[in-house]
Amino acid sequence: MAAFGLLHGGQAVAQLSAPLELAPSPMLREDIPPEVRGKLPTFVFGDHITGRPDLDTTVEGRAELRRGDTVIKADRMEYWQPDDLAKARGNVRINRAGNVFEGPYLELKVDAFEGFFTQPDYRLLRNDAYGEASRVDFLDEKRSVIRDATYTTCQREDYPGWMPPWLLKAANIRIDQEEEVGMATDALLSFYDVPILPIPRLSFPLTDKRKSGLLPPVFGVDSINGIEYTQPYYWNIAPNRDATFYPSLMSKRGIDLGAEFRYLESDYTGEIQANLMPTDRLRDRSRWGYNWRHSGGLTVPVIGRAAVALNLNRVSDDDYWRDFSRATSSLTQRLLANDAVLQWSRGYWVYTARALKWQTLQDVTSPITPPYDQAPQLVATYLRQDLPLGLEGRFDVDTTRFESVPGLTGQPNAQRTFMLGRIERPWQAPGWFVTPRVQFHATQYGFDSPLANGRRSASRTLPIFSLDSGLVFEREASFFGRSFLQTLEPRAFYVYTPFRDQSLLPLYDTGATDFNFATIYTENAFSGHDRIADNNLLTLGATTRLIDPDTGAEAAKFGVAQRLRFKDQRVTLPGGSPVSERLSDIMFGATLNWNPTWSLDSTVQYNPKTRRSERVTVGGRYNPGNYRVVSAAYRLQRGQSEQIDIGWQWPLNDLWGDRGLDLGPGRGQGGGRWYSVGRLNFSLRDRRIVDTVIGLEYDACCWIGRVVLERLQSSLNSSSKRIMFQLEFVGFSRLGTNPISSLRQNIPRYQLLRDRNLVVPPSRFTNYE
Repeated sequence: MAAFGLLHGGQAVAQLSAPLELAPSPMLREDIPPEVRGKLPTFVFGDHITGRPDLDTTVEGRAELRRGDTVIKADRMEYWQPDDLAKARGNVRINRAGNVFEGPYLELKVDAFEGFFTQPDYRLLRNDAYGEASRVDFLDEKRSVIRDATYTTCQREDYPGWMPPWLLKAANIRIDQEEEVGMATDALLSFYDVPILPIPRLSFPLTDKRKSGLLPPVFGVDSINGIEYTQPYYWNIAPNRDATFYPSLMSKRGIDLGAEFRYLESDYTGEIQANLMPTDRLRDRSRWGYNWRHSGGLTVPVIGRAAVALNLNRVSDDDYWRDFSRATSSLTQRLLANDAVLQWSRGYWVYTARALKWQTLQDVTSPITPPYDQAPQLVATYLRQDLPLGLEGRFDVDTTRFESVPGLTGQPNAQRTFMLGRIERPWQAPGWFVTPRVQFHATQYGFDSPLANGRRSASRTLPIFSLDSGLVFEREASFFGRSFLQTLEPRAFYVYTPFRDQSLLPLYDTGATDFNFATIYTENAFSGHDRIADNNLLTLGATTRLIDPDTGAEAAKFGVAQRLRFKDQRVTLPGGSPVSERLSDIMFGATLNWNPTWSLDSTVQYNPKTRRSERVTVGGRYNPGNYRVVSAAYRLQRGQSEQIDIGWQWPLNDLWGDRGLDLGPGRGQGGGRWYSVGRLNFSLRDRRIVDTVIGLEYDACCWIGRVVLERLQSSLNSSSKRIMFQLEFVGFSRLGTNPISSLRQNIPRYQLLRDRNLVVPPSRFTNYE
């Protein structure tokens, strides 16, 4: 029977022949604090143990030494207590916090974890990487240098002649477990035994922890920019700040210098992105763009603490949105907002100061009317929900300066001030609610130039009365073998607003609201404050829901609503006609989430007079499991557009019976799995494809390949095209053009293969010996 000894303070204090039994504990820690590590005892096992007290111990046959998270096994082991030095020979295996090294000879200071290992094989816990080396030098418990090393995450398969699909060979690999990074020098990366990338020096992550250093280069082919090469560099400035620099070389344009800076403080956060192309050979001028988003709080003299929000966007020229269609999304629109908001409160009052300016990117083939800048805008809001008799009240005062280019807008610039007072009394009980509301709206305009009637000022005052009411009925029901709580919720909403002639008033921030279930129960048919519709109408609707009684989840929802107009609506937008129809279009809506696999959402606007649908939106999704999703949508706007949109991510192996449902990506028959990904947007009216993203992904366990073709419509007669190819060496690095952001933006519920955020970090106890 094997002998057992306990060394504590350099002295053998006991010998036992009974096997050691470990007691389970919920307090097991992944790390051992330094103040505890120095006090841990040393356990020694073996067939034969000899030694001198306080000097040395020799173990022959099945030798084993344990201290904390360190386990050393060998045929023979010598341990010198004064130096805390262990020497092991023959079939040596050391497990340090889950990292395993095996070889013929080891010298190690156990507590300091300083020493060397000759000709070891090794395996790292964090990313399951392994390899061979001529020697490993242990610098301390967190750092080591692997010399003449190989490195891969491809797990060995049991057949003759197997070689890892990808392999890194390096003169030295420095492993830093504290920073969770590796550093390879004089390295060569091979893919299926073909050298693809010589690397003088490369830093790579052991986990997803942020680190400073060069990121993998990005290559691409674009129909506008030509061949693109980007070399990103990441700077981990602090735990709450970082920056990424991404200079790019475009064969048709030149050099583009890009950077991103992010910050997160206790009371504010933000992100800045900027690009500069000193010389664009296609446009023969410099190009630039920036975007700054900031939100948080600050202390301002006089007013004290306040909330501040910034959203600043600016580009160099009108063609930027077309030429750099894959830049920051806020810079690829034709209307760029530059918005600054300062807000603070005192008691029941909330004060807001705002400046909003627009940059309008014009296209001679499709010009747009620039919106009005609103600078400054000053708002004061008084809100009370505890007035006597159960009343609730709100009072708003807003004064705004509107400026644009009168020659383009056809309207004068102006100063607009309005006051809006509202008081309501909600009555509510479990089965019903009634809310009468009275509003008073007063507006004053001061124009820079005369209106058509010769006046430089205008005013408007009018009251608004509304009554919102509804009932809620519930019953137990059963459909298709499932029990539900079914509701029936009829609703009636009445609004009366007298007529005021507003035909001469310019439009500064006003437009027609969308006709949907959210707006059909509101007082005004217009957004903004330059038009207030005259109304005498009643909206009737009903909703029914099917609710799972166990989870509270809504399995189905059906709704219908229609407006009944008692008089014509005479207030319109310029060029509009009075609304004389007594019955509005009927809104139908349905949402189904019968189970986690299927979902359906639809809205139909039906015209009973013409007996046809004016607008239809129908969308569905089938998502039976991870990496399996198909979504489709049909959208119709009568006389304007009709489109079909389809997106998907699906394993092609399913087509030939290799479903791999329980094995995950890359674990199916044959070792690898093919995935088809894509999105197609087709215009039925124009009979052409508008946007296309289509590609293939291949997951081969330790590497992933992606090929994606993207075609995005940038204007009526132009589009941008590019091919993206990427090789991802799992647990190491990525090479090529990154298509992941495009796939995430275009494919609903797209899942990244081998997403580390979905994987629980390995524990040292999973590799416990």
